[in-house]
Amino acid sequence: MPDHTRPRRATAWMGATGLEEADAARAPGPTALEPGRLYRGITGRDDRARPVTEEELAALGDPMAVEFFRAGMFPTTVQDLLSGLPPTAAPSRKVYLISEAGQIPPDAIGERDMRFAITTAVGGGQVDLLVSTQAGGDPEEGFLQVAAWDPGAKVFNFYARLDSSWVWSGNSWHALEPESRGKGCFDSHINGGVVMKELRIPWINWQSERATIRLADDDPLRDDQLFQQVIGAQQLELTVRSLVTRWTAARLAAVTANGVVDHPDRLLRHLFTSTTVNLASTDRQSSNVTADSPDLTLPTGFWLNQDVLFDDLRLFTQAVPPRAPAARYLAALSRFGFRLEEKLSAFSQAGDTFFAFVVPEAAHEDNEVVRQLVRKQLVSARFAACVLMVDFPNPVFSPARSHLMRYVPTTPTKAVELCDKVAQAVSEAARTLPADSPEGRFAGHWQVPEDDWRTVFGQRVDAYLRKVTEQIGTESGFDDYVRLAEYRRRQFRLMKLNEFELTLPVTDIAPGAPPLAMREDATVAEMI
Repeated sequence: MPDHTRPRRATAWMGATGLEEADAARAPGPTALEPGRLYRGITGRDDRARPVTEEELAALGDPMAVEFFRAGMFPTTVQDLLSGLPPTAAPSRKVYLISEAGQIPPDAIGERDMRFAITTAVGGGQVDLLVSTQAGGDPEEGFLQVAAWDPGAKVFNFYARLDSSWVWSGNSWHALEPESRGKGCFDSHINGGVVMKELRIPWINWQSERATIRLADDDPLRDDQLFQQVIGAQQLELTVRSLVTRWTAARLAAVTANGVVDHPDRLLRHLFTSTTVNLASTDRQSSNVTADSPDLTLPTGFWLNQDVLFDDLRLFTQAVPPRAPAARYLAALSRFGFRLEEKLSAFSQAGDTFFAFVVPEAAHEDNEVVRQLVRKQLVSARFAACVLMVDFPNPVFSPARSHLMRYVPTTPTKAVELCDKVAQAVSEAARTLPADSPEGRFAGHWQVPEDDWRTVFGQRVDAYLRKVTEQIGTESGFDDYVRLAEYRRRQFRLMKLNEFELTLPVTDIAPGAPPLAMREDATVAEMI
């Protein structure tokens, strides 16, 4: 029978933070927090957790604050939390299940870090309460984390239960401030919104219409009421996308309300850099691929940022997704020693992840900011395209695009001047730099006439994808793409978003292998 009481293997955002360690050093008990109280503990801003003031509590207008904390209620289990909500919230409740070991035989690994994600609309028709908690085991001991939407402040507030007390870990705006950015809960909620790493079909690791998480026949989780309510993650995808849109719209409205953008760099980094990523894969189960199987369509997000270039900026293309021969994929699994490994449990299993070829792709969070910047005419579609085309074969972790951030203002700038100011600064710098420098590439793009850029850029994308199709059918070409994918996975592993060892496969490629980049001729080269 599985043991669901073992600690999570995740770097959970309220686990062993500096705040908790500081508190533990000052008083007895694991967290030194008084039961039945709400504390404020924003990592990077607060030296230690402290009780919230009456004024701070009154300013919190989300469902957790309104329904529980203002009433002096501090639920210690997910069941207490859900039963304490108004009866009108129950019909909107949806329960989802995730585990990175969900497709590994239950008797092969033991505890599999299964978690529930629960969404509810408490204050109206839209989801405003999201709960993440351990699936199975002692609910008093398992983690319990909440993101709750405050309709007045138009932010998410983030909370975590620690023993019998709760800690407010900050709101969406704190995610963007230098002192707290990337710290505490904001190491994963990096942009202040809700997160679902595996956001696209087949919703890797989630129970969905494409996969069912495996349980032992005698697993007590089968009798859990929440487990019996689990539905497919394809519905959670829609919720997460809508919540990211809601926060992004509120954020942009706030920072441009007076026609001046106080921190342009905080907006444009979503266009020039990868603030975070999503994970994508093929829709094929790796174990079902044979040498005679149909070709595999690798994730389009591995080749370029299709969501923005195609759907939002609407380049004129005849793009056909490249397809990889199944035999090439199988040979690469053996040649590069693909396997799933977890050091903690000494688990090892030859082969790829359940769905084949998992790779990082451009984050929906970043794309949504770019999308709304263009729709609100804070930047033009042409400007966004000129930036992305600087290094479009590398949709994530692009040093060339990131290099251009130095030309983005960091001081208050009129919204109507922002786009031209950046373009002018880059173009002026390009005059003394090589044509193939990031500045030179952008300047060349910026000179393409307004009526022609969608066609010109689209033709380049088409030519690139045709070359990919040629390369991917060869052994050397496919192997280079495997090395590139592993480099990008290595970059993901450096992020706090990488919580579980089993999220990605392990290969025999050396951890210190040189960084790689895709070139527009569809070849892979070491970064200079």
